[in-house]
Amino acid sequence: MAQVLAALEDRKIIGADLQTVEFGWPIGMPTCRSLRAGLWEIRSNIKDGIARLIFFIYQEQAVRLNGFVKKTQKTPDAEIDLARKRKKEIEQ
Repeated sequence: MAQVLAALEDRKIIGADLQTVEFGWPIGMPTCRSLRAGLWEIRSNIKDGIARLIFFIYQEQAVRLNGFVKKTQKTPDAEIDLARKRKKEIEQ
């Protein structure tokens, strides 16, 4: 039960940060930062670390591509590569 409540709290935090970006765009640190190749990252501090949500702007809308909990200082290249691949698929 405690895990379910923790997951619910994490989702609320991530949702609030996503809403902040959607309604306040463009927005910068500490909530949002540019990665590369047109990708952006929403940063949410949750119980288990820092959740990241990678998105890009397509036809004036924020399109979410990938989400994960970050364990290291640097955003893993594999996560960026996956987001880049999904971005390319959407743009085609």
